[in-house]
Amino acid sequence: MPLTHLLALAVLQGLTEFLPISSSAHLILLPRLLDWPDQGLAFDVAVHLGTLSAVVIYFRGELWRMGRDWLASLAGRGTTSEARLAWAVLLATVPVGLAGLLFKGWIEHALRTPLVIAAATLGFGLLLGLSDWAGRRQRDEYTLGWRGVLAVGLAQALALIPGTSRSGVTMTAGLALGLTREAAARFSFLLSIPVIVLAGGLEVRDLATAGVAVDWATLWLGALVSGASALACIHIFLRLIARLSMWPFVFYRLVLGLALLVIYSS
Repeated sequence: MPLTHLLALAVLQGLTEFLPISSSAHLILLPRLLDWPDQGLAFDVAVHLGTLSAVVIYFRGELWRMGRDWLASLAGRGTTSEARLAWAVLLATVPVGLAGLLFKGWIEHALRTPLVIAAATLGFGLLLGLSDWAGRRQRDEYTLGWRGVLAVGLAQALALIPGTSRSGVTMTAGLALGLTREAAARFSFLLSIPVIVLAGGLEVRDLATAGVAVDWATLWLGALVSGASALACIHIFLRLIARLSMWPFVFYRLVLGLALLVIYSS
């Protein structure tokens, strides 16, 4: 893979994994628009592991407290707010895990098309804008009850459709449930950890059975670049989102979706 392709795809993955604009859509579209060869499954695994390392590093303190208190709750030593948040992350992961196991093959063969991406980009972009406009923005992620957590989890399962955006649809659900923008973003980022682990596990399995040669230097560089760009993205996004709002991302999605409709429906 040329170095320019590697850097562009790795940076794109790192930025779009956590912004509400769909990383899968951009990784599908960029090679198609520029007539690049497919980057391959091994590279996808590497850049996903890079973004996983970024979110773990950024939330390392909170993850330590969540893990410690979750284990304490299993031992019957009471349930703290951090333990409840850990349980919430696990519960919200169940729907997307089941949907991925049941529909992964069909989605990859039937829905990875520019017109599907365009429709999802437009439709879920409008829902993001509506939730940001109408949401009360008075709660944090610790106040979600199990019904709210399950609602976010069911919304997350929709992110298997290319163009939806996992972070976008979970933030949309969080805002609709009354979370602040910062709380919706933090919960979305925490939810990404088990989802990336599960998706990465499936991709590693597919890679192991494919029996293809692996360029380890390319994979390590791709993981490093995607991790660095993802870490910067998380930090900047959480600092700016309170006053930035979701509307720049809504407008971007609308422009991108309309452009794709024009390009691929003609």
